Amino acid sequence: MLNLLLQEKKSLSAYTILDRLRPQGFRAPLQVYRALDKLIKRGFVHRLASMNAFIACSHPWGEDHTLVAFAICKTCGSITEFDDEAVINNIKKRMQAILFRPQSITLEIQGMCILCQHAVQTYSGGRRPG
Repeated sequence: MLNLLLQEKKSLSAYTILDRLRPQGFRAPLQVYRALDKLIKRGFVHRLASMNAFIACSHPWGEDHTLVAFAICKTCGSITEFDDEAVINNIKKRMQAILFRPQSITLEIQGMCILCQHAVQTYSGGRRPG
């Protein structure tokens, strides 16, 4: 399952994963969800709640994930995982200020990647989309 997600380099729904892994003996969604849960707990896979999909982690395995953040292009579907120490520190300070201890932090930022921005700009003759 992890190899499938690594090869795809994009997010996949649990049912797409199930369809692709049927030849390896996967028959039920519960099998897929259990395996995904184990991979998530080990930090190999992330769940994208807004897309109800899963993606392989792009960071070195074993690296602590205080915060997981994704830039998701709504046009082409590309997903970039990133981290930023300043963002992490600001969130930690804010959580301390409200006396809250987060168990996990996942940011999903949706917008348009640079390639799609250029495509829109080229298609519109240089005019900015509306």
